[in-house]
Parts: sequence; C-alpha cells; structure tokens
Amino acid sequence: MKQWLRTQGGWWLAWLALTAVGAVWLARTELAQLQQDFETDARIAHRLLSQQVVQYDAVLATLALLEPGDGADRPEQRLPSVYPSILRVQRRERDQAWPDEKQAAALAAAEARSRSERRAELAELDLAQGRYQLVMGATPASYALEIDLAGSVPWRDWPMDPKRSPVRVSLQRGAQQFELQPGRAAQADAGGWRFALTKPLASPSQPFDVVAERHVGWAELPWRSIAGWALAAALLLAGLWTAQRQRIARRRAEELLRLGQVARLNALGELSAGLAHELNQPLTAVLANAQAARRLLDDDPPDLATARNAMGQAVEQARRAAGVVGRLRRVIERPEAGGDVKPLVLQEVVRSAMHLLAPEFAQRGVAAQFDATAQAPVRVQAEAVALEQIVHNLLMNALQALDLVPASERRLSVSVGRNGQEGVLTVTDNGRGIAPEAMPRLFEPFFSTREGGLGLGLSLSETLASGMGGSLSAANAAPRGARFTLLLPLVAASTERMA
Repeated sequence: MKQWLRTQGGWWLAWLALTAVGAVWLARTELAQLQQDFETDARIAHRLLSQQVVQYDAVLATLALLEPGDGADRPEQRLPSVYPSILRVQRRERDQAWPDEKQAAALAAAEARSRSERRAELAELDLAQGRYQLVMGATPASYALEIDLAGSVPWRDWPMDPKRSPVRVSLQRGAQQFELQPGRAAQADAGGWRFALTKPLASPSQPFDVVAERHVGWAELPWRSIAGWALAAALLLAGLWTAQRQRIARRRAEELLRLGQVARLNALGELSAGLAHELNQPLTAVLANAQAARRLLDDDPPDLATARNAMGQAVEQARRAAGVVGRLRRVIERPEAGGDVKPLVLQEVVRSAMHLLAPEFAQRGVAAQFDATAQAPVRVQAEAVALEQIVHNLLMNALQALDLVPASERRLSVSVGRNGQEGVLTVTDNGRGIAPEAMPRLFEPFFSTREGGLGLGLSLSETLASGMGGSLSAANAAPRGARFTLLLPLVAASTERMA
C-alpha cells in the first residue's frame, strides 16, 4: 500500500493542484461576471430613480412659472392623477400660510431655503414610511409636493425582479433608509462575497443615496463547471499516466532483453567451462573402453564377451555425455559486448534492477525493503552489465525462494554498505533457506535445487564477481531464509575526487 501511495502520490497531487487552479479560475470568472451584472443592474436602477426625482424638480419648476388659477382651474390639482407617486400638492399664495397647519413650520423653513438656493428643497422626510415633501419657493405662489417613494419606482423598466432578485436596493439619507427591494439577506456565519454600490441621486434637491448590496454564497459558485473541470483534468492525467506506464513498460522490456542477451553471452563462457568439466570424465571413459575393446578383439582368439562388456560401458558413458549436451539447448542470440570496469553507485544499480523486476515483485506480492538514502552513495569498481546481472540473479533467486512461502509471510530486504575497502550488497529472504548438503555445491555449474533449473545463475554470478575483484557468498539467515553477500572493491579516494 505504501509503495502504491508513493507511486501514485505525485499524480494525485498533480490532479489536486490542477483541479484547484481550474476551480479558482472558474470561481473568479463567475464572481467577476456576477459583479458585473450586479453593477449593471444597480446603475440602471440609479439612472431610473434619478430620472424620476429630476422629474419632480421639473414639475415644481413648471408650476412656479404658471399663472396660478383659482377654484377648480388649479393645474396642480390634476398632478396626482397624472403622477400616482405625487400624493398631494399644496400651494401658498403670497402673504398666506400653508394650508396644512401641522406642517406649516417645516414647509415655511424649506420655502425659505428654496428661495435662497433657487431650487426645490426638502421639507419633511419620513423614509421609514417612504414619504417626503419637496418645496419650491416662487412668486406669486409657492408649491409643495408630497411624494410616495414606493410609487416613484418605475417598476416597468426596473432591471431586476423585485421579489426574486438577490440584490437589495434602498434609498438612504443619514440614519434613515427606505427599502425598495429586499434582496437576500447575508448570513453572518455563511461566508462568501459581498458586492456593494452607493451612488447619490442626480437631483441636488433630493439628496438620497441609492445603496445596492448583494451577498454571493458558496452555493452560487459554478460547482458543475468545477466538477466538469476536475473530471477533464482526471481524464487528461489518466491519459498521461497510461502513456507513461506504457513507456516505462517498453523501456523495462528493452532493458530486460538487453540484460538477457548479455547474460547469455556470459553464460556461454560458463557453459564452456561446465561443459568441459562435465564431458571430460565420460569422454575419457568412452576412449578407455573403446581402446580396451579393440585390444580384446585383436586377441587370438578374440575375447568377445569382455569386449562386448567394454563397448556397453562406452555406450553408457556416451549417453551420459549426450545428456550433458542436452542441457545446452538454450539458443544463444546475438549478444552485446560488455563494457569496461568503471565507478558505479551500488544503490543506483540496485534501484535499476528492482525497477526492471517490478512486475515480478507485484505478481508475487512482495514489497522489497530497500532504502537507497540510508547512507551516502557507495561507489564500487565494476563492469556495469556484469553488476546488473549479478543483482538481477540474486533478486530473482530470492523471489523464487519465496514462492514456497505463504504470500502474507514473504519478506525480502536489500542493504548496501561498506566493509573496509569493499562495498557490500546483501540480499536476504525468509524462504526455506539452503540445505546443508547443498551449501558446498551452491556455486557449481549445473547444480540447482530448483526443479527445472539449469544451475548456472549463481555459478555465473560468482564468476562475474571474481572477475571484477570481488566475491559472492551465501549463508542461512535467522530464523529462516538465505542471505547472499556481494563484495566489490570500492573506488579509490583519488579516483573519486577526479570523477
């Protein structure tokens, strides 16, 4: 599981990073669009309200220019039917009081300000009730309009649905405010984003601020788009991961093929030595028996029975030689020539071999214990391909030994270290170990404790190690299993400094 996490962790982090970047970009884009829509609607609302209040100024200015009528001929009395937002119109003639005695003082003060500023002025303001009075001081008559704020809103042209829109719109002056559109209240603990726009109306006589607010919660983010982006990123990375796995598998197969070709070349020399050793005795016996049979046949009279017995022994020895030759049926393909001895980092060679054998480890359910960073790099003098082959053979032997152990109990550890002037590589498994009678012959050619084995892997590894000035040994591990130890000369300090 840990190995799987190490292998896949980088891809998961890449997916999380890519998803996070895409999610942030999509969220920012959506928020920018929401803010732009909010500001557009708020500015349209401000323009409509400004047009409305400017119209009230124009109405008062027009009334001030008209000749005042009397009785039913007063034009201002027709205004509430034309403008539903104008609830009442009051007129004060010269040297007369305002008709509404309760509001007379406030209307008189506003009239005085109006004459001084030469514009309409507010008299009474009750934003809680949504009403205010606007006064224009003129000669020969002054006028006051009582205005309903809710009726002043041109709902037909309003850019938002007042019942469903999340935007809250209000008119404010000082501590008073009148809510035109409730919007959606923000929850203090919900988090999110807040948009706000405050702009005064375009009429100096009615100095109200149009305040628009909107709260955007987490639920309004484009989660579907974010989920789609996450899925697209997962598919993209899955494709890249598959392509990488295929490339790694192809390189592993090519490397195993190369190593196999070199192994066959090295095995040829080992086979030659083993063949000479194995065939020498039966061929010598064949020659001795054939010569004895010839002498017996040359006797007068010939000793046919003894000659026949000698020829029978020669046949048996010939069959034995034929059996030895039959073991050499592996076809030797075109190999690559080995390289020269050079400095190599032992940890890197082990890591490369374990990478090549990763499918074998996975198939057997074995997680090798090897920490390449446990100590400083161990540099040894070795021939690259020969060292690769030795490590490959030792790991494969350990894996094959573990086949006889229940899957849940299989353990394989690799360690690298130093011992004086030698680099040390140790491969330990917890298989059944090496039988005492097999230990002396373990590195002999054609000797194998595994059924169907050719018996050349350890022999060849020991020969290659000796050829590089090192050694290969085996011992049983406690409480069970086998331990193989490879010793190779370390790189001289002067050579390492030059490298």
